Amino acid sequence: MRRLIFPVLMGVLGVAVLVSLGIWQVQRLTWKEGILAEIEARIVAAPVELPSQPDEGRDEYLPVTVTGDLLAEEVHVLTAADNLGAGYRDIAVMQVSDGTRLLVDRGFITLEDKDLDRSEANVTVVGNLLWPDEVDNWTPEPDLNKNIWFARDLPAMAASLGTEPVLVVARTQTGSTAAITPLPIDTAGIPNDHLNYAITWFSLALVWAVMSGFLIVRTLRRKD
Repeated sequence: MRRLIFPVLMGVLGVAVLVSLGIWQVQRLTWKEGILAEIEARIVAAPVELPSQPDEGRDEYLPVTVTGDLLAEEVHVLTAADNLGAGYRDIAVMQVSDGTRLLVDRGFITLEDKDLDRSEANVTVVGNLLWPDEVDNWTPEPDLNKNIWFARDLPAMAASLGTEPVLVVARTQTGSTAAITPLPIDTAGIPNDHLNYAITWFSLALVWAVMSGFLIVRTLRRKD
């Protein structure tokens, strides 16, 4: 019986640890789904006026309405959209009545339309405030000569265009006649891999249990 102590102990402990990790990921999945539901409800809520001092911690995803002049000053962020192919996010400067300049992510434009003049006066944009988290150590520097960016780097874009570091991602653009396809905020881009992690841990627990069973059987046969 002494020979069985080690394989049985390792089998029980290994399965217990792996199952507990799987259960933890299921709990994380429930938590994440709750967070995503809150974000989705916030995104589609009734829009309000733009806060005087938008704050990332308080106002992320807040639906707002802004009216002003969309200027010809833009940056173009290389992207690809489903059923639209390769193109750019058109991020333009909006100047509101008090002179404040902010950024509006108007949506998708084609590669061919990059350099068109899309300035328009008195446009009302309904959208959501966003502080994108798209820049990492591997993000290329923007090509300022060609005005091509590779991520929505809000501080850098605001500095380049001389605006407040405020970005409204448009859902609708009342009064706009430009050929732009809005790319509104949703939760599809927020990672939620906890179910896959849970399946992985539970699968490893099953494999560990089977291998431990083989080891126990082999130990018993060796004894015989």
